[in-house]
Amino acid sequence: MSKIHIVFGPQGSGKSTYSKKLSEEIKGVHLSIDDWMWKLYGEDLPKPMNFNWIMERVERCEKQIWSTSEKMASCGCNVVLDLGFTKVAKRKLFQSLAEERGFSTQLHFVNAPHSIRRKRVLERNINKGETFSFEVTPAIFDFMENEFHNPTDEELAKAIVIDTGFDELS
Repeated sequence: MSKIHIVFGPQGSGKSTYSKKLSEEIKGVHLSIDDWMWKLYGEDLPKPMNFNWIMERVERCEKQIWSTSEKMASCGCNVVLDLGFTKVAKRKLFQSLAEERGFSTQLHFVNAPHSIRRKRVLERNINKGETFSFEVTPAIFDFMENEFHNPTDEELAKAIVIDTGFDELS
């Protein structure tokens, strides 16, 4: 039976790296909001950044990503959703959409200490490696920190919890 994997955590925690690895391990399809946003709207990004403009397009992408996920899962494919899922309500919405269609879900909470995540994001801006989509300035990082809703006790009880910061603390 198909499973929808919902990967969430604060920025810089390693969600995309984890999601790609997970999709290889389970032979599933990795769908990333950053990939969709960058490929569809990257050249059109307003300068300076406009939060409302971005969020309107994120919503469009999420709807299409869900439609694509639903079709893949209906064909027996496992799907790894790397959409940030900063809000509890959004995580619950995607779980309920999956459950309504008879797909099982698995939450994956990826986390690391704040200082490590901030360092990763700033380094990613410079190195523009595999998980780079667009520059996250220190101001955007700080703004997004306040947007992330920590997992509820109920979510944690059902989630696979991954702390990606241990290696960098030593």
